[in-house]
Amino acid sequence: MPYCPVCDTSIDLEATPTAPFCSDRCRLIDLGRWLDEAYSVPAPHSLDELDEEESEAPASAEADADE
Repeated sequence: MPYCPVCDTSIDLEATPTAPFCSDRCRLIDLGRWLDEAYSVPAPHSLDELDEEESEAPASAEADADE
């Protein structure tokens, strides 16, 4: 059985209207964490970082990719 990501209470996904949270309270706590930037989605690499990673790759790896 799944658990609420905020308080770890077990929940029934089919019977709980606030799924995946156990209650409106936990849903709002989670929203507050996102708004306070306690959670974040990783930013993609910049183009400069990608160019550096490609130039550092060994030549044999590039040859394998061409095949």
